[in-house]
Amino acid sequence: QVQLVESGGGLVQEGGSLRLSCAASGSIFRIDTMGWYRQAPGKQRELVARITTGGSTNYADSVKGRFTISRDNAKNTMYLQMNSLKPEDTAVYYCNARINSRWSLYWGQGTQVTVSS
Repeated sequence: QVQLVESGGGLVQEGGSLRLSCAASGSIFRIDTMGWYRQAPGKQRELVARITTGGSTNYADSVKGRFTISRDNAKNTMYLQMNSLKPEDTAVYYCNARINSRWSLYWGQGTQVTVSS
């Protein structure tokens, strides 16, 4: 059974940094595009950043220049380095990935990020 598990969330002051991780486990022979999404209270889930197997990335305009997405294919793990955090970055952050098939989309359980002003 394939699983995605996020870690690294927490409480940080405005201007601070956090690094999120998303580890995939189980019977895996291929991971295609991976992504980070977030959902703030009362808002829809939105894309934060996405990365392909080859390392091509794209970011939401609101995080460009502050967040960096990366992945370690040997470890089946994706990261999100978040710098210069703002209160508006407060949300539950979720990772997702297409694993073993482009039609199989998996989601993690989410990790809370809270930025205090």
